[in-house]
Amino acid sequence: MGQETALVSTNFFFKDQVDFRRGKVRDVYSIGHDRIVLVASDRISAFDHVLPSAIPYKGQVLNQIASKFLNDTKDIVPNWKLAAPDPHVTVGINCTPYAVEFVVRGYLAGHAWREYASGKREVCGESLPEGLRENDKLPTPILTPTTKAESGHDLDISYEEILEQKIINKTELAQLKEYALALYEYGNNFAKTRGLILVDTKYEFGKLDNKIYLIDEIHTPDSSRYFYADTYEEIQAKGETQKQLSKEFVRQWLISEGFQGKEGQVIPVMSPEFVKSISERYIELFEKITGEKFVPRTYDDIQNTIEQNVNQYIATI
Repeated sequence: MGQETALVSTNFFFKDQVDFRRGKVRDVYSIGHDRIVLVASDRISAFDHVLPSAIPYKGQVLNQIASKFLNDTKDIVPNWKLAAPDPHVTVGINCTPYAVEFVVRGYLAGHAWREYASGKREVCGESLPEGLRENDKLPTPILTPTTKAESGHDLDISYEEILEQKIINKTELAQLKEYALALYEYGNNFAKTRGLILVDTKYEFGKLDNKIYLIDEIHTPDSSRYFYADTYEEIQAKGETQKQLSKEFVRQWLISEGFQGKEGQVIPVMSPEFVKSISERYIELFEKITGEKFVPRTYDDIQNTIEQNVNQYIATI
């Protein structure tokens, strides 16, 4: 696997296309006034920086996992997905996103642990008990929202601050919290059937014609952290590091190489072997969480293939 087998950038011309926006890892094409085409590239980001090496099959993995869970959670909350006409692509409803991301945590890991380890006993207004260790299960899942920054790091914000700053009104915020916690409960229960624990995850919501929709991705390794259930208790008892299926191991490698996205720091070079190992981790999660064999797409003439697949679908709507 190499960069010749990775979708790094896109430059499509879709039927009825009116706008284009390139994200850190996904490219969004607006179709007409109420549809979008989201292309999951193989780019990878960490600490709000796009890393120089793309990860083969990452976009396919993320798109297909999200597609499955969008299908499976439609009875919990309406979502934006209409179709997935290509392994790297989802077409859906163009909603106006809320300016807050809803992070649900069932375990003390990642950012929340780093805050706790620094001495803080409150995250986004949620109190945390004394005596917790990294990756311990929390007494109950908590909602730790963040504001979506245009650039730089997203910022923690409490439920009360969202109301005080009039970012979201009280009725809608209560509904969004209910949706987020219900989605997490579903996701963790499903993960258990696959021998995994859904440690924490991020949800985004939008609105169209006064209706709330779940948007973006759901329960992927870019938006979620998974542990292995069968070894969790033993590893915690020993005080060792949990094996996890998420992007956290990339962040930890970057930290070990002296990079946390801070000014003056240089992104380290990722060896072909490390890139291959990341790709294999993403594929492992796909197979572990879905129970299906991953079928890698061909990268031959991928730009034309995606354009044709999407245009063929757009012609039907």
